[in-house]
Amino acid sequence: MNNSPLQKGLEWVYQNFKKNTAKMLVITGTVGWGLSSLAQVGAILFNPQIKKEQKGFLIPQAIWDAAVNIGTFFLITQSAKKIISKLASCGKIAPDKVRNFLNKNKDLYGDKAGKVSFDLDEVIKQNPKFPKESYYSYKNYVTTMGTIGASILASNIVTPVIRNSIASDVQKKYLKNRPPQVSGNMKI
Repeated sequence: MNNSPLQKGLEWVYQNFKKNTAKMLVITGTVGWGLSSLAQVGAILFNPQIKKEQKGFLIPQAIWDAAVNIGTFFLITQSAKKIISKLASCGKIAPDKVRNFLNKNKDLYGDKAGKVSFDLDEVIKQNPKFPKESYYSYKNYVTTMGTIGASILASNIVTPVIRNSIASDVQKKYLKNRPPQVSGNMKI
């Protein structure tokens, strides 16, 4: 087995995210937005072809964009992940094997399944016959798919609407507060 730093890193990622791919998507997506935003601000800041006056407008706008991009992505994807994970762990949504197990054991679980206070992880600890592989793979699948859907919603619908609204406000304030431009004998 190769013990290179890359191999160790991949093994760490696998061990930490094999049961929770959605968590990895939230983390990597948030880090990706952060790095992308940092690159955008740096490109504006260090570009000699952009005038200082333009940088005074573009840099704050890029920082606001970064805050909106990162914030909405993280909040929406993390919220979706938590909600879907809870729906799966309380049995509100479950694969057939888990539903069959709960139905066969109504005397133990009665009408608790599907309620927020119910926790299938506790059932697993108490009952070795619980179909835990089916439960864990289903929970990982639905939280991952929900997180992907939430990331699409956040990145392509919510973020642009919020970002454009903020950019419009920033531009109006900038234009209102900038000194008047003089062209010949006329003020513009």
